[in-house]
Amino acid sequence: MAERETVRITGTYALSALGRGADALLAGVLTGTPAFTPVRRFDTTGRRVTVAATAPDVGTLAGELTDAIDRAVRAAGLDRAGRAGSALFLATHGGPYSLPVPQGWDEPTVPALAGHLAARCGLRGRTRTYTTACVSASSAVADAAALIRRGDLERVVVAAGYLVEPDQYALFDAGRALAADGAVRPFSAGRKGLLLGDGVAAVVLESAGAAARRGAESLASVAGWGRAGDAYHPCQPHPDGLGLARAAEAALRRAGLPPEAIGYVNANATGTPFSDASEAAALTRVFGGDAGRLPVSSTKSVHGHALEASGLLELLVTVLALRHGKLPVTAGWLGPDPQCPLDVIRDAPRPARTEHALTFNAAFGGADTALLVSTS
Repeated sequence: MAERETVRITGTYALSALGRGADALLAGVLTGTPAFTPVRRFDTTGRRVTVAATAPDVGTLAGELTDAIDRAVRAAGLDRAGRAGSALFLATHGGPYSLPVPQGWDEPTVPALAGHLAARCGLRGRTRTYTTACVSASSAVADAAALIRRGDLERVVVAAGYLVEPDQYALFDAGRALAADGAVRPFSAGRKGLLLGDGVAAVVLESAGAAARRGAESLASVAGWGRAGDAYHPCQPHPDGLGLARAAEAALRRAGLPPEAIGYVNANATGTPFSDASEAAALTRVFGGDAGRLPVSSTKSVHGHALEASGLLELLVTVLALRHGKLPVTAGWLGPDPQCPLDVIRDAPRPARTEHALTFNAAFGGADTALLVSTS
């Protein structure tokens, strides 16, 4: 890959129930202690499930996104001119509950929110919004990486946010998607479902040339990406994992890497029976006999499912794991499931002996994404 085509990650920030900042996120996923507690943000009387991974003392989503973007841009070392030359790709829910926005802002639509965030943070490039459910953030990263690699843009700030709120909570609870036992158990026997969690994150992506000209440190690169859809069922993935496998294979092709180069997978695994089994099947399709020896973890078991923000939060987890040489823990394990014959990281972090990792995300409707991260 030519140097000018390499997509670098030069700035990051994240908020979750594990705390604020990269250090808190990394420490939480390495400890593997779930952050699920009783919901105090709104009334859960009458709900089957009453827990989620919520951060204390959060502001409005608009305010937290503003803070995340500003902190990621500062971490990347961008001055006023660098900010002005940056685009903003925003992933968040399309519903009105995303707001209230700060006083004085215009009508609360997602495109308006993106424009306000860009203006407040000094980003003068184009804006885009993504409301494609649980692949929103990973789709935004894939688009940003494609435009940077092609030379259409030099720099994109990708931001994503979801704060647990009553409407989506009620929908997931009524649909019996939430884990009635209050624990997320990815790939495990006895798994009951997912639990929601706060997630607000931002990353700065830029071409290697742009980063080099200003002497910016590269944390990692987005070396490959893939998107696919299996269109199997509105709510269930294809049992053979066809869509997710195609997304992973596309990411490998774009990165110019064979499957055996991957040494870690941050799985989408939500702790739901059908989804986890489908993902295990996808890994077997891509990695063959090596799938059972490839270290895999799902940090949703610790920080919860951040819906539209999941892809960005988990991209940061993957980058941090590779850079710090430790692979995070999957919480909630009860025992092996024959449908998920994977090497799931449990009990304690493992040494990371790889420069390349995949992070997966999937959404209702059969949408699938894979991002390939490299620290080489």
